[in-house]
Amino acid sequence: MLILLPPSEGKSARSRGRPMALDALSAPELNPLRDRVIDALARVSAQPDAAAVLKVSANLTDEIARNVRLRSASALPAGELYSGVLYDALDLASLDASARRRAGRWVAVQSALYGVLRLSDRVAPYRLSMGVNLPGIGPLAGFWRPALDAAMPAMARGVIVDCRSSTYAAAWPPHGELADRWVQVNVQGATHMAKHSRGLVTRQLCAAGVDAKTPQALHSIVSESFSATLESPTRSNRPWRLTVQYA
Repeated sequence: MLILLPPSEGKSARSRGRPMALDALSAPELNPLRDRVIDALARVSAQPDAAAVLKVSANLTDEIARNVRLRSASALPAGELYSGVLYDALDLASLDASARRRAGRWVAVQSALYGVLRLSDRVAPYRLSMGVNLPGIGPLAGFWRPALDAAMPAMARGVIVDCRSSTYAAAWPPHGELADRWVQVNVQGATHMAKHSRGLVTRQLCAAGVDAKTPQALHSIVSESFSATLESPTRSNRPWRLTVQYA
């Protein structure tokens, strides 16, 4: 199983500790692109118009300033870095050891800065969204798509459980044989509720410990804890749709 999560805007930070080492990250073939985005982001973040280019509030001066120090800042595992609503609901630290190991194997986070991360990958806190047109790089979803098309199939065993927002899904839409087992998790209601429910679904899948091989098997597992319906794709290279009632 591969559970695809978006990052969160909220991120934790450490004042002390080792900086990240790109060579130690998952999907090391992405490192040349990671280097390019890190350098471009640092240049933009040192400019007076950084907030406007990055599409963030001008009040986030400290977070923008972090982008200039990415190579020297203290790093922490992605599973601890992201601290938004979805990750609060996942509550990785409270899972038992077996469930945490499964999360480490099954969960991947799509990142505008790093392309894709596993929860154990140690990286520096940053502020960058996939929807940004980064000077020197261009629209980030389009920049990452060819490299992710090459890198992601190696991670995509079993069902692909897509909990990403549309902005991040644009960076890597599964296609061909992978699309046959691509399931988009849909939650009716406000964005906050949708993120919370996707976090709970991810937690339940890791806790249940059943490696679903088909969309129907995934539906059966999720239905043990949620009211859920499964719809087949409307056309080729489109996902199955698992609609979960807000929890």
